[in-house]
Amino acid sequence: MAHRVIPAHYLDAYAEILAEVSVTGRRLTRPEVDERRELGERAAREGLGLRELIRGHLVATRAFWLDLPGVAEAPGARQVRTAAACVLAAAEQAVDALAEGYERAQLVAVRRDEAARREFIDDLLHGRSDLGDLSARAERFGLQLAHTHTVAVAESGQPHDDTHPLTRRVETALAARFGQRRVLLTTKDGRLVCVVPGHHPDVVEYFAEQARIALSFEGSCRVAIGRAHPGPGGVVQSYEEALSALELAERMGLQPEVLRASELLVFPVLTRNQHAMADLVRTVLGPLREARGGAGPLVRTLDAYFDAGCVSAEAARQLALSVRAFTYRLKRIATLTGADPADPIQRYTLQTAVIGARLLGWPEREL
Repeated sequence: MAHRVIPAHYLDAYAEILAEVSVTGRRLTRPEVDERRELGERAAREGLGLRELIRGHLVATRAFWLDLPGVAEAPGARQVRTAAACVLAAAEQAVDALAEGYERAQLVAVRRDEAARREFIDDLLHGRSDLGDLSARAERFGLQLAHTHTVAVAESGQPHDDTHPLTRRVETALAARFGQRRVLLTTKDGRLVCVVPGHHPDVVEYFAEQARIALSFEGSCRVAIGRAHPGPGGVVQSYEEALSALELAERMGLQPEVLRASELLVFPVLTRNQHAMADLVRTVLGPLREARGGAGPLVRTLDAYFDAGCVSAEAARQLALSVRAFTYRLKRIATLTGADPADPIQRYTLQTAVIGARLLGWPEREL
């Protein structure tokens, strides 16, 4: 296979250096080493491969060999061997400097790309950039922001960045399953963030599954999925919905490992008027403070009752109570509040008040 010939300027002064080395046996000077490093950096910027650059210098070393004065004018084999050792040492120095410069240029390019990617992600998730500019930059990272997108966010007890092994594991799983589907997997504030085209719900569900598998080794893990929204602003909206779902799950102790913003829409509605919600909690549940032990145990009783589908036996099991003790609590609640949890109409008011209490942190926190 024919190899590409490197441009002549990459071999500038190389023949002269080897000629002098073959006679004097000296090593490369600092300026000569610096020059080779700069040539390595230049090669990286110009798209020349490192293998081609090194091969070109080795080929040149072999081509210059017989004409080097320290070889051509050597009086005997011993002097030729000495010259050979010195020339090979100089070639080694030159190649090492070329590789160092090449790698340094690549590292700078990688860091520059990482900085650009991080800046884009911050702008994308927080909407801090002109939408036209953001859409243009998005193409570079495989997103078409004119379409709808869904954002999923996964978190565990440990923070993660883009280089974390678990992040790479999830990324590899997505690529192996779906290939290139304009999916952006990144991290933000220690969480895994996945931006997926809105017409690929299977991708976001698979991300949720893989994230739970990967992060579960670190303890508890939750994944929140925002709704699909169009345009660059849609990514921000879906991301904020996912974050709100995670915050809501933390405040209310929601059990599901996968939370969908579309299934939690009632909670933003309930909290939109916090003054009215606080008034409802005080009016409906406030009398429970008169119970022995305060309102807390009875609020938890109602919470378990509603979570169990109003089945007393299941709710009692969840609270480690006998059915008789649990039933007594329900009667006590009805006596204090004047609302019977077993009555369908009164149950709705009680359940809404209990949800409000969980959202507002009552009774642990004063309203």
